[in-house]
Amino acid sequence: MKLGVIADDFTGASDIALMLSEGGMTAAQYVGVPDVPALASVDAGIISLKSRTIPAAQAVAQSLRACDWLTDQGCKQIVFKICSTFDSTDEGNIGPVAEALADRLGETCVIVCPAFPENGRTVYQGHLFVADRLLSESGMRHHPLTPMGDPDIRRVLARQTSWAVGHVSLDHVADGPAAINLACPADGKSMVIVDAIRNDDLATIGRAIAARKLLVGGSGLALGLPKNFGHAPAAANWTGHSGKAVVLSGSCSMATRAQVARYKAIAPSRELTVDDIMAKTLSVQEIAGWVLRQDASPLLYSSADPEVVGAAQQKYGREKSATAIEQFFSDLAASLFSAGVSRMVVAGGETSGAVVSGLGANTLDIGPKIAPGVPALKVSGQPLALALKSGNFGGPNFFSEALSVLETSR
Repeated sequence: MKLGVIADDFTGASDIALMLSEGGMTAAQYVGVPDVPALASVDAGIISLKSRTIPAAQAVAQSLRACDWLTDQGCKQIVFKICSTFDSTDEGNIGPVAEALADRLGETCVIVCPAFPENGRTVYQGHLFVADRLLSESGMRHHPLTPMGDPDIRRVLARQTSWAVGHVSLDHVADGPAAINLACPADGKSMVIVDAIRNDDLATIGRAIAARKLLVGGSGLALGLPKNFGHAPAAANWTGHSGKAVVLSGSCSMATRAQVARYKAIAPSRELTVDDIMAKTLSVQEIAGWVLRQDASPLLYSSADPEVVGAAQQKYGREKSATAIEQFFSDLAASLFSAGVSRMVVAGGETSGAVVSGLGANTLDIGPKIAPGVPALKVSGQPLALALKSGNFGGPNFFSEALSVLETSR
């Protein structure tokens, strides 16, 4: 294995796995830290953790264990994959995990770049933009777990780390890889935010960081990495699955709520409210039975407006309500797979983690791109195809498009 990735959620893991696969690397996505060695054919190993919103100490411990396994497989470079909207709180977990990984690997300068221009995430003058809006003016300001109210990721990161936080402006990126590396001081420890607004900027950053032991960023950072290891772009082989399918949505992002509204107009749907789940007026068996009775591929969703989510958090507590919803989706996914469902489209990072855990999957094989940042996936050795979508990704018809790709062979 040449390159290792530690992803702080499941959709982020499949996102960067797609980038590396399209770049010609044989990529495998692991659900948690494996307890056996990797296959010799794997160039890039991507470990999916569910560590974005857990206590920082737990996130650090899980990430270090993942790092140790990856380096034991031969990895010379580690990417700490974070969300392209820098999802975190003032306590972490980006800063604490990056510090711990850097210390473990012996790295004193960490390049940080969450930019993903293809999905509208750019960094300019240290500020993160979502399309034409500052991060603080995007839907991320209402995120129920990691509301992002400060677009200056230099300030955000500085609140999470004891290391110095530097910055490489777009002008210096245009000057080439040497200019980026000059931002790393000879003495001390630093994390350096690097501007990027185009894929060409990410390619330049990729050349600059070829010798770095640790990188922190979104999947866009992987654009220039396969070439550093001697790989060239290649198409994925894919054989889809027909049969029963379902769409599961737990994301409350603006994009996902629009996708839910669009899909509800053409397919059967049921809302899974926090009140019903907390009161146990819904059962996994009843919902699974309803899914199996539908002729079209149905939608089950708990995606609600920020005001509704906020009210539920006030009523039941943020952690308690989130855990209850995730556990319901986890148990439901297991029940549906046991009943013969062979395609699942899942929206939301936390929901995706819950679904994959419920399925008991160990390794996910990477297939073709459904939308920027979202590949088709297969549970290795099982008749099940998945799409794990970050909340903000995909166009209005994403659910229909994903179901079609998961069924098609190419």
